[in-house]
Amino acid sequence: MAIQKILICDDSLTDQTNLKNALKDIMCLIFTASDGEEAITIAKAEIPDLIFMDIVMPGMDGYAACRKLRDDPETKDIPVIFVSSKSQRADRLWAQMQGGKDLIAKPFEANEITAVLSAF
Repeated sequence: MAIQKILICDDSLTDQTNLKNALKDIMCLIFTASDGEEAITIAKAEIPDLIFMDIVMPGMDGYAACRKLRDDPETKDIPVIFVSSKSQRADRLWAQMQGGKDLIAKPFEANEITAVLSAF
């Protein structure tokens, strides 16, 4: 499957920009959200091929958003990759239990982000 749409959800504009820069050579549409609720709204409207999701955000955090996406028939097949400073073994396990496909630790290298795309 070719990646045509990516949703980046992070409450930090700096981290959103870093992710966009890591994806600059990928020819696709990039949408952004700053919290879990906004991510769900955009995901339902745009049906992205992949979501990069922060965990710690105000309002609905990334874990809760991932569960809602996973449990919705419209969005259940969209892979969620967590990108977070929470990267201990327990965090990785919990991210997987919420429906996440992977967890990339912040700060990240651009090649870590683009490497994920090859799996989809």
